[in-house]
Amino acid sequence: MSIWAAIIWVFATSFVAMLQVQRHFVPGRILLFLAPGVLIWLGWEHGWGAVAFGLFAVASMYRRPIRYYWSKLRQPKEERQ
Repeated sequence: MSIWAAIIWVFATSFVAMLQVQRHFVPGRILLFLAPGVLIWLGWEHGWGAVAFGLFAVASMYRRPIRYYWSKLRQPKEERQ
């Protein structure tokens, strides 16, 4: 069942990537924050190999948002807005 969830997640992410820039922020964020749950479920049913491939896919598709959120988390609290 987790394989089907991962496949649906990939197709949804690919569909969101085809949207106009203004329209893909909200669904893209939702899918980005759903990814760890799907990966944990995938790992529970299929092992760490499936998680490794899934993590590579998530990092490949969401490299810029991950980089953005990582830089926001590393900023001191005084500089955050």
